[in-house]
Amino acid sequence: MLSQTAHGAAVVGPDGRNITLADLPSPGIQRWVTRRKAEVVAAVHGGLLTAEDACDRYALTKEEFAGWERLYQRHGVKGLRTTRLQNYR
Repeated sequence: MLSQTAHGAAVVGPDGRNITLADLPSPGIQRWVTRRKAEVVAAVHGGLLTAEDACDRYALTKEEFAGWERLYQRHGVKGLRTTRLQNYR
């Protein structure tokens, strides 16, 4: 759910704290750790940005982002670990 803070619009992140666009990973990020993936998924689900905006901002394919969403919904943050991908599919 989208709310307003002193820093602009915010949503509840995967760890329960509010995140804003400024808290999201920088565009051009090379190393996608589970927390960063989960923050982007939470931002989209909370309405902070659209899935299309997220894909454009981070150079993701729609399929890649949809995969993150599926894994996050089914298994939480741990589902986004690349080393565990085989276990969760």
